[in-house]
Amino acid sequence: MQQTRTLALALGLAAGFGLSAVGTAEAAWEPKKPVEFIVMAGKGGGADKAVRLMQSIIAKNKLGATVTPINKPGGSGAEALVYLKQKKGDDHVIMFTLNSFYTTPLRQKGLGVDIETFTPIMRMAEDTFCLWVNKARKDGKEIKTVDEFVAAAKAGGKNWIMAGTGKASEDNLLTDFLNSAYGLEMKYVPYKGGGKVAKQLAGNNADSTVNNPSEQLGFFEGGKTRPIACFTDERIGLFKDAPTFKEIGKDFVYYMQRTVVGAPGMSDDAKAYYKGLFTKVFNSDEWQTYRKKKALQGDPLEGQALMDYWKKERDVHKAMLKKMGAL
Repeated sequence: MQQTRTLALALGLAAGFGLSAVGTAEAAWEPKKPVEFIVMAGKGGGADKAVRLMQSIIAKNKLGATVTPINKPGGSGAEALVYLKQKKGDDHVIMFTLNSFYTTPLRQKGLGVDIETFTPIMRMAEDTFCLWVNKARKDGKEIKTVDEFVAAAKAGGKNWIMAGTGKASEDNLLTDFLNSAYGLEMKYVPYKGGGKVAKQLAGNNADSTVNNPSEQLGFFEGGKTRPIACFTDERIGLFKDAPTFKEIGKDFVYYMQRTVVGAPGMSDDAKAYYKGLFTKVFNSDEWQTYRKKKALQGDPLEGQALMDYWKKERDVHKAMLKKMGAL
């Protein structure tokens, strides 16, 4: 199933948020204390790394706010979602999201979380996914292609371990796709955070993962792991030898939002302040370098365009969860 994607705002439009547009809002409102920057995942994963980079960009460039990353990975992001929901009207709490922003409220109705009540601030990127294996497997057999992966996973049956982040999460959805598309029975094992997932593969405690490039990059550069195909529209420059699943006959593309979200009921002045702040972060050399190095895609989205994107992606994920029997 091709994932529905929203056309992003042009970068120039985001730049139009620049200093002149934000100056009045900044004069009207600035943080009175350190801002809590909630991460919906554990330490060491793609979201955590991105938030800590943004924290350093804000501090280094003296952009006027002090942000404090706080990891709340419990319940596939449920802990973070409920925490932000309870901070209604608080202008000093923001959150960085994954696609569990959609899937967890759909799966856990008892949370009472409606994503439309949150404040859309800015989408900073769309992250990518690849299918990864260890280059030095326990059985000594190298896997370099999807065909070799399928043969090995079929032989492994239910003993083949696919490590991922959270239940019915992005990684779980991709594992379900692979099981269905290739007639596999891989066992999905969830961990708290993409960093831990990457370590499981590098340590040969898992047979495969569908990590983001930012989570596996260190092990890839160290010669321990290999991407054998990616869930993208085009090949990722970092991994030129890894084809897309579209190239090999499986028209499945999947991306994950990396978005800054505010608490419900955030004041208009605070909302304008954060839009201006994260526009500066997005346009910084450090963030643009990070995007290129980590194979991040997507232009910035904000305001109603971002809310519309959330609604469309929620519908896409609802259909995916129903297909995999999680709803």
